[in-house]
Amino acid sequence: MPRTAARYLYLARHAEATPDESGLTEAGRRQAVLLGERLRGVPLAAVHHGPLARAEQTARLVGEQLDGAPLRCSEAAGDYVPYTPAREELPPEAADALLAFLERVPAEEKERGPGLAAAALAAFTGPVDGDEPRHELVVTHNFLVGWLVRAALDAPRWRWMGVDHANAALTVIRYAPGRPSSVLLFNDSGHLPAALRWTGFPPELHV
Repeated sequence: MPRTAARYLYLARHAEATPDESGLTEAGRRQAVLLGERLRGVPLAAVHHGPLARAEQTARLVGEQLDGAPLRCSEAAGDYVPYTPAREELPPEAADALLAFLERVPAEEKERGPGLAAAALAAFTGPVDGDEPRHELVVTHNFLVGWLVRAALDAPRWRWMGVDHANAALTVIRYAPGRPSSVLLFNDSGHLPAALRWTGFPPELHV
């Protein structure tokens, strides 16, 4: 029987983007560097990132702080709606607000999302072949972080919604053979000074 080992999946939302999302702000560039410095001691086999500029630039700045982990662009690590629920799947008290939010998302993004979400699960989750644990970083977007966290917890498919992640914060999921997946760390921004935490979130969510 083939041997398998644990995968440690490190997830980071891209750093703070400019208003037109063409790149990172100065604060975002600093966030990315600090994230890379935090991960410097982790034996990362690869840094995967989505194709949009804000994710690519974050991954590049993180990678510059590391010792040779290759950067790999992946459509599956991009920005898309991973799953669009039907009204009956949602809590009645929240259905109107959640569906109204989804109506603002372009149809093309929702149509291609399920296929990319399935590809992300196939590429980034589960134990790995061989005897050695693998550590990988995915620099992505809020929706995919929520999707992978809800999958790790076996939550309903719609529950990617409401799982919010700060810019350049860190989540770690472990996939060990013969054991349920474990969320070891979620939305941790301990590597960022207070002024660089919770960028883009309203004041009441600054913890």
